[in-house]
Amino acid sequence: MTRPIALITGASRGLGRDAALALAARGSDLILTYRQRADEAQAVVEAAQRLGARAVALPLDVGRSDTFAAFTAAVQAALRDTWGRAHVDHLVNNAGMGVHAAFAETTEAQFDELMNVHFKGPFFLTQALLPLMADGGRILNVSSGLARFALPGYAAYAAMKGAMEVLTRYQAKELGARRIAVNILAPGAIETDFGGGAVRDNRELNAFIASQTALGRVGLPQDIGRAVAALLSDDLGWVTGQRVEASGGMFL
Repeated sequence: MTRPIALITGASRGLGRDAALALAARGSDLILTYRQRADEAQAVVEAAQRLGARAVALPLDVGRSDTFAAFTAAVQAALRDTWGRAHVDHLVNNAGMGVHAAFAETTEAQFDELMNVHFKGPFFLTQALLPLMADGGRILNVSSGLARFALPGYAAYAAMKGAMEVLTRYQAKELGARRIAVNILAPGAIETDFGGGAVRDNRELNAFIASQTALGRVGLPQDIGRAVAALLSDDLGWVTGQRVEASGGMFL
């Protein structure tokens, strides 16, 4: 059988890395993107290959929409040269970065960077890649638990994620004619280096979040990787236009 091909942005580290390896373990081939660390991206490629997947890594700055035409051409070439195919089956808009700043102190430069990476970038990147998306494929966007509950310091970041949640419903509606399902995954607090690694490294913060989570612990990167793989599986092909939170029941 032909293995599906998943394109995952920001997959050289963090949640993107775990999503890529979870998909590889479940039978997907991969196109990964990275912004700076080609060595980290190559390490993920090699790990995916050990799991039986074919994988390539391509550079991409999701905050630079002026580069998307060239990136789309690079994806087209990778599909042709590595797989002899013309389409990807799954797109995961994962790449991101965090800014912690109170609403009253958020600068226009911080706002613009968050907008470019978390909303404008996924909007126009998905648009650019639509000709390379297989009919019947899947798009998975990434939100945050912070779009449901409010914690000081994340007003601009969470607002962009809220915009992505609205966009997801419109994409699902408009791309449904091509049988493309579009959903959005909202992780809760996860032990990664996001925000300087505070959730992972600050024991008091970690314990507080665990105490406010129904399942009694902070999330791990593999929790999100498995959720990504599940949402892209054939079993959930009838699910579209939905926000799915993977937070262990944080702040219920």
